[in-house]
Formats: sequence, C-alpha cells, structure tokens
Amino acid sequence: MANSNRRDFLKSAGLSVLPVCMPALVTGMAAPQEPALAPVNFINDGLSLSPAAMLDKLQEINKQTAIVPDFYGQEGTMEALLEKFRQLTGKEKAIYMPTGTMANQLAIMMLSGEDTKVFVQETSHVYRDEADAAQSVHRKRLIPLAPGEPFFTLETLQQALAYYEEGEVFKSGVGVVSIENPVRRCDGQTFPLEEIRRISAFCREKGYRLHLDGARLHLAAAFAGVSIQEYARYFDTVFISLYKCVGAVSGAILCGDKVVIDKMEHQIKIHGGAIYRNWVNSALALHYIDGLEERLQATARQAKELIRQLNQFPELKIVPYTHGSNVCEMEVSKKINNEKLSNVLRARHQIVMRRTVENGKVRLNFNETLLNRKVEHIVAAYRQAIKEVL
Repeated sequence: MANSNRRDFLKSAGLSVLPVCMPALVTGMAAPQEPALAPVNFINDGLSLSPAAMLDKLQEINKQTAIVPDFYGQEGTMEALLEKFRQLTGKEKAIYMPTGTMANQLAIMMLSGEDTKVFVQETSHVYRDEADAAQSVHRKRLIPLAPGEPFFTLETLQQALAYYEEGEVFKSGVGVVSIENPVRRCDGQTFPLEEIRRISAFCREKGYRLHLDGARLHLAAAFAGVSIQEYARYFDTVFISLYKCVGAVSGAILCGDKVVIDKMEHQIKIHGGAIYRNWVNSALALHYIDGLEERLQATARQAKELIRQLNQFPELKIVPYTHGSNVCEMEVSKKINNEKLSNVLRARHQIVMRRTVENGKVRLNFNETLLNRKVEHIVAAYRQAIKEVL
C-alpha cells in the first residue's frame, strides 16, 4: 500500500511543477491543437492555484459581491459559507477552524467527554499525522484498527471492544469511533458506505459517538456516487477541509449538533486557534463551493473514460482500487523512462505528472483540472509523448 508522505510527495512532484493557472508555455506542438492549452495536473487533489491566481480570483470575487470580513470566524462572508456547509452536511450548525487537526481533535475531545477510548483506523490522519495530540493534549487513548487497511469492519470493531472489555480490570469508557473517508495514506480509498451504516447503527445502539474526518469528503462523494449529506448523517460531527479540493488557502469547517458546536468557540480560543480575520479563506471557499459537487462528478466520469482509453496503450496499465476515489496507480512499461515522459508531457502539453516511479508505478490524482481538456486531447498528448521517449 503506497504511503502518501507529504515530504515524499513534494520530492516526487519536483520543483518545476507548473501551477495550474500559469499561462501556457508551449515549446512544441500540442496534440491536437486547442484554442488555449489549458493545464492538467495529475499531482494534486484540488486546483492548486498559485498566489497570483488567488489574488486575481479574490479581486474578481470582490467586484461581483463585496467581501465582508469576518470577526474571529463569525459574521461577514464567513456566515454565508457556514450556512452552505450546514446545508451540505444536513447538520444543525457549522463552525470555522484554522486547521483540520484542530477540527478532528476538538470534535473527538468534546464527543468523548470523560470517556477515554477512541477507536480509529490505523492508517487515519488522526492516528498517524496529528502528533499524538489526542493522547498528549486531550488525554484520549487512540486504539488503532485494521493496520495498513483503508477501513475496518463492524466485526473488527466488536472484537476490539470485547478484547478491551474482557481484558482490563480498571475499565475506562468508550468515547468515540472516528472514521476517515477517504483515506489519504491509502491513496484515497474510501470507507464503504454499507460498512459505515452497520457501524453507525451498532454505535447508536451502544451509545458510542461518531466523528467523520472528511477532509476530502467531496472526492469520496463524487467517485463513490454517494452524497455528502448521506455520508454525514451517520456521524455526530463531520469535518471538511477548505483547501484540499474546495479552493481556499487553508482552514476547515466542523459541522454537527448545535449543542456540540456551540461549545467549540471557547475550545478554539483556549487552544490558540482564534484568528481575527479569515475572509480570504471564506471568500475563496464560498466561490468554489458552488457547483463543486457537479464538477467533481464530471471529473469522476472523465477520469473513468481517460483510464479506459489510456489502458489501450501497451506501455501503460491503470487498475483502479475497488473502493478508490480520485487516486489511481499507473504502471509504466520498463521500456519507458518515466522522468523523460513526465518532462515531455509538462513541456509540450502542459500535463503535470509525477516523475518518480514507486514499485514500477506512478500515482495519478484526478482533480478539477481534468475538465480543462477533452479526454481525446489528453490521450493524444500521451500518445505523442510515449512515441518521443521510446
């Protein structure tokens, strides 16, 4: 299972990755010609706008409707964004947080109360990428399930619960079951909806609370054909990132019952997350959230067709994950130098692909930039690039 380590990610992307909004730099013949050679990026989950493009977009947004600054994550343009997310998830209330880590940790802490056990995927961001905050800051005991796998089953959870219930003399309560969907460390594989339903029904019966780390939930929804509200309804709280694929610079939205979210403002303050102005993130996210579900659904359809056509090349082989979302691995023939292939695609066709091959495979991340070009143009670019490097 590929491990999407952020530092390795940056190394594999290379320093010459073209921001998706740079003017086209065409050093050779595009295949076939289009009015403008719109860039396609197979490295990121979102648009990955450059600072210049973000500034231009903010100017454009402000001209259409004046951006109203928030006050510590409330009021102004932020209020409209929070209402969007409340409707999107079907929850009673939403609140802005500066980071996804804070959203996850505060949700787990508040839902757990005095209970200490928190069951999580071993591959989850909460367990592997949040610096043991649950243990060191919030005094929660993370219990990892299904090592190396993107999801655990109800039976796995029940077995773990029985193991700790039967094996401990001095017992502590079960606070939360936390689920990440999709799972970054498992190449964006999703947690099957039917398993979520089973786990949620069991936890409701037992009185256990549920939290959803949905940093990239838009991608899971689009590629699995499940609405965000359908995913969210099985959890007490859900966090969605504003920058993974929504288009902001940073930030997160946590949604849930009013009784829980109303307590978060104080928790954000005492944990150092109260930021005076957040209007840059709210304005960008509010702009890009409109139509995002439809655009990503179109991306999923286009990705499926692109995979089908690229698989007709004898030099390439793409096999999607059974529970995959926007990430696939492409096996490249040993006859091809992938670094050269990547360089040609970037220089001649404005298609940005990783240079690094791991175990003979290259990871492709599908995002909105796939809609910049027709499938036949992308396929033609690969055909020409392969011919050039063979």
